[in-house]
Amino acid sequence: MLPFTPEQFLAVFTRYNAAIWPAQVVAYLLGSLVVLLLFRMSLWSDRVIAAILALMWAWTGLAYHLLFFATLNKAAYAFSVLFVVQAAALAYAGIYSRIDFGLPRGAATWVGASFVIYASVAYPLIGMAAGHRASELPIFGVTPCPVTIFTFGILLLTLRRPPIVLLVIPTIWSIIGGSAAFLLHLPQDWPLLFSSAVAVPMMLAPKRKAATI
Repeated sequence: MLPFTPEQFLAVFTRYNAAIWPAQVVAYLLGSLVVLLLFRMSLWSDRVIAAILALMWAWTGLAYHLLFFATLNKAAYAFSVLFVVQAAALAYAGIYSRIDFGLPRGAATWVGASFVIYASVAYPLIGMAAGHRASELPIFGVTPCPVTIFTFGILLLTLRRPPIVLLVIPTIWSIIGGSAAFLLHLPQDWPLLFSSAVAVPMMLAPKRKAATI
């Protein structure tokens, strides 16, 4: 049993979205840059992509969980720590070139691309189709569930297996956040609930380098 109602939960997003505007636009621009860099790889591309993912996790942990969601649910303090730890792990992996982003040959590229499109485009559209106003929706790049789906998608778009530590917290959140699909009547979160079961085995499998999407 949750300590809040679906209406109270959505009200937090309404306040949050109003308070951070136009950060949502910046998040979409950064997400677009990540996708662009996957096609125009350079010496710094891997680090920039990892830095953007780290920024999304840090922002969500501090701005959403700590400053807004914690007013409704004290568990948000623990969630904030998880998201900041994930941000630090991504930043570390980026700085020390532990992630080799690109377009692997095979199904991983198609699944990764599907996750990216779902997080940025389909997620809000499904929410609105379910009857929610745009102002009360979790938005790409600045809220936990879209950030997690997007991260799984981008980590699938790697030429070698990403560090396993980067998969732990997104997997945990796929279960916690994905439970909103039925507990809070958010149908757009159903894919999140199963995202780790799809993405993690594909990321751990051997990859074939160099492909075109």
